[in-house]
Amino acid sequence: MSILPDALLYIDGKLRPATGGGTFAVISPWTARPVGMAADASRGDVEEAIAAAYRAFHESDWAADRERRVALLEKLYVLMVANRDRLVALARHEVGAALGAVGRAQVDLALGGFRDLLDLFPQVEWEADLGERGPPSYVSHRKLRHEPVGVVAAITPWNAPLYINTGKCVAALLAGCTVVLKPAPDTPGMGAILGELAAEAGFPAGVFNVVTSADPAMAGEMLVDDRRVDLISFTGSTATGRRIAERGAKTLKRVFLELGGKSAKVVFEDAPGFAQEVAASMVVSHAGQGCAIMTRLLVPRSRYGEAVEALRGAYAAYGDNWGDFDGEGQMMGPVVNASQLARVKAYIDLGVEEGATLLAGGRLRPDKGSGYFVEPTCFVDVTNGMRIAQEEIFGPVLVVIPFEDEDDAVRIANDSEYGLSGGVFSADTERAMRVAERIRTGSVMVNGGLCIAGDLPFGGYKASGIGREWGKAGIEEFLEAKVIAWRVA
Repeated sequence: MSILPDALLYIDGKLRPATGGGTFAVISPWTARPVGMAADASRGDVEEAIAAAYRAFHESDWAADRERRVALLEKLYVLMVANRDRLVALARHEVGAALGAVGRAQVDLALGGFRDLLDLFPQVEWEADLGERGPPSYVSHRKLRHEPVGVVAAITPWNAPLYINTGKCVAALLAGCTVVLKPAPDTPGMGAILGELAAEAGFPAGVFNVVTSADPAMAGEMLVDDRRVDLISFTGSTATGRRIAERGAKTLKRVFLELGGKSAKVVFEDAPGFAQEVAASMVVSHAGQGCAIMTRLLVPRSRYGEAVEALRGAYAAYGDNWGDFDGEGQMMGPVVNASQLARVKAYIDLGVEEGATLLAGGRLRPDKGSGYFVEPTCFVDVTNGMRIAQEEIFGPVLVVIPFEDEDDAVRIANDSEYGLSGGVFSADTERAMRVAERIRTGSVMVNGGLCIAGDLPFGGYKASGIGREWGKAGIEEFLEAKVIAWRVA
């Protein structure tokens, strides 16, 4: 049964089917059954989108007319807010979001982040006078000018598609770039609706384009390889990010990568409400399908037994308060698809094989429905060298690791190829801040401080990525710097 409207392509200012009428089914994570259909773009459709974006950047006044850009994006924002119910339906049926998650990153944080980008845009510095310099016989006056980088390809994942689509596309469009958005095959509707609303807002032809495809690689590879595309903005796995960087090097295009994470939450022995803070570390939000979720819990060995018992009680109390499509306030639903379910279960089995103790969960739950359900899971007696402590599982799996002292906690937190997020909790604020500054990661929560928001730059160290998204810095990712000097003496 079709619950969602058909997802159409948006190319060169037109909403239309794919060439040849190709479509693919949108599968609900809750039921494993189709809930809609999406246009299956051909290579010719992707080529048309690239050509349209190239023409719009080089032959129109989009890059120069900042007031027009802001006015149109304000219209798009108003339309997105007005269509919140449709966005919620897409988040629930297409993404698999539980009701409690909708009001967070799935919909409301995306809308709030859009507003933040609009409000921050006036802070972008477009020109700076660098004064005069040079030998007396050859003095030059210099200025620094910022200009949009050009055609941007936004390649986005399925876990929080509206939030990520918004962060990339709105920032790039505000900067004066033109955009081709390629959503993940699992969540085409969250991209297609942006094309539909951009058309309603009156965007000029070619400025913004959306291509959906059943093939997870074809459109992305075309965008990465094409010399007319100036910048790739990708969010997804580190392995795919590495391949994009390698292919993009052939045309020396700029690459922004927001990749994986295995973030550590450090709870010191003096943390206020130690047991409660440990218990709150369960990985249940959106079934753990978030790159910045803290999936390694580090607790002092001196209180390790207490931490284990706090978690045992927390998981028992949480029970079956998840996986109900209509469950008010529930944060956890299914994982997105069958391959992700198999991946998560394989890591759970691996954890047992590696010698970790399965404290809670670990089972698939077909009794929850015909979709892709796996229990909230916790491993204790974990060492940081285990694969379940080093590799991104992207599911509802928490691993608990003891540390000896402050230096050991920092060592364990940094002993990872990733560096995206993290947290530190201590009654000693000076110590918490000191540890936060020593952890090599892009954002750190100290005693519950909110370090991820639309007005803050977001990105990672090491294998967690290159560049920053959101905030003023997120707009500036899409700008080039040009120096102009003219002789005055």
